[in-house]
This record gives sequence, C-alpha cells and structure tokens, in this order.
Amino acid sequence: MSIDVSVDAARAAVPVSPGVRSGAVRSWGGAITVAMRTVLTLLGIAVAVQTFIVVEARPSDLITGIHGMADLVRRAVPPDFSKFPETIWPTIQTVDIALFGTLVGVILAVPLAVLAASNITPSRVAYYGARGIIGLARAVPDLVWALLFVTAVGLGPFPGGLALGVHSVGMLGRLFAETIEQMDMAPIHALELTGARRIQVFTHGIVPTILPTLLGISLYRLDENIRSSLVLGFVGAGGIGFQLLTAMNLFQYQEVSLLLIIIFVIVLAAERMSAALRERLA
Repeated sequence: MSIDVSVDAARAAVPVSPGVRSGAVRSWGGAITVAMRTVLTLLGIAVAVQTFIVVEARPSDLITGIHGMADLVRRAVPPDFSKFPETIWPTIQTVDIALFGTLVGVILAVPLAVLAASNITPSRVAYYGARGIIGLARAVPDLVWALLFVTAVGLGPFPGGLALGVHSVGMLGRLFAETIEQMDMAPIHALELTGARRIQVFTHGIVPTILPTLLGISLYRLDENIRSSLVLGFVGAGGIGFQLLTAMNLFQYQEVSLLLIIIFVIVLAAERMSAALRERLA
C-alpha cells in the first residue's frame, strides 16, 4: 500500500505539459463544433420537411395536371397580334406608373434618410420618427397600398403610382440611410470646422459623396417598380396588368399570350437600360 501511495504522489508531483492541455482544449472544441454542425444540419432538414408539409406539396398533382397546362398553352398560340394597337396605351401607363412611383419615392426618401441616418440626424426623436415611417412604408406590401389608394381615389393608374411611391419610400429610405451611415465623415467634419451651415454641409459634402450610389439604388428600384406595376393592375390600378386580368377572365388566351410577350419585352428592356445607366455611373 505504501508503494502505491508513493507512486500516486509522484504522478501528482509531475506537472502537466501545456501542450497536453491545449490539445485537450482543441479536441473539446472540435467535438463541440461537430455537434453544432450536426444540430444545425438536422434543424435545416426539419425546417425543409415542415415546409413541404405546410404547403401541402404534391408533385404528383403537378404531373397529372400537365395536360391542362399544355391545353392552355395550345389555346394561347398563336398570339393575337391584331390586338397590339389596344395594348400601346396600357403599356405606356405601366411604365409611367413605375416612373411616377420611383420619382415620388426618391423625393420623399431623401429627407427621411437624412433624418434616419444615425451619423447626421439632428436628434434622436427625428431618427426614431423617420425610422418608424420608413419601416411602416416598407412593411405594408405595395399590393395592399394599391388596394387602399383604389378605395380612396378610385380605379386607374393614379392609385398604382401612389402605392409604388409609398412602398418605394420604405425601401429607398432604408437603403439611402444605410448609404449615408457608411460614408466617409472626414469631409463633413472638415466643412463643419470651417463654419459651414447645415444646408451647405449637405449640398457640398454629403450629396457629392453619396450621389452615385443613390442613383444606382434608384435605378434598381425603378426596375423593381416596373415589375410591380404589372401586378398592381390586378387590383384595378391600371396599366397592362389590368388588361391581362380582363383577358384571362374572358378566356381570351391568345390576347393573354400577346400581353405576356409585351411584358417580357418591357422587363427585359428595363433591365438592360438600368444596367447600362449603372455602368455609366460607376
């Protein structure tokens, strides 16, 4: 027994190497990392499975219904190009709804973004107030805004433009504010030290710094608004979307195919023009 005690005492007296300790720590850290990855993987699989369950995904129904889709396409071919003159004005309305909404959004979003930028806002009250307005405008979908404005001012392109304008305030206001918060403040501080007034600081310091980025964001928003203006016609906000809904309700599928071709051309042209303008601004 005395020999065993002496051996244990000798082992206790021998110091543990720091390398051994660090190796044990690394092994524990690796085990924890593997466990976390396993948990996250299982969680992701569970989320994916419950998604298919909640949406009642039935691929077999899609396969059996392919004949109905093929019949619909068959009846839509060839497109009825004789109706093309009737689509010119709704097409112009669709583009102008998007332009109007983007212009309104930019005009209202700039002052709100200045108030909502934490680095240049005049007060915390203005900051939270502007953030609240931006959040509300962004949280309500543009389709809901269109329904509200159709109720207020009636059918036509005007409520569609208002809906896109209000929703654009939310989206552009947030992006503009984040752009202002990330800009270099050194030129702004230099202007303030020279005694420049707030409006001079804004026009000579802030605007030249962020203008190219704001123009690029606005062009992106115009591209999105053109797509949205097509959908707003489904709730009576005018444009080619309303004509598309009417043609579908009347089972005029050849006119529907014509309108879809026009929509494709509009979206493609808007993308190319927006990309070209952004390249010139870069």
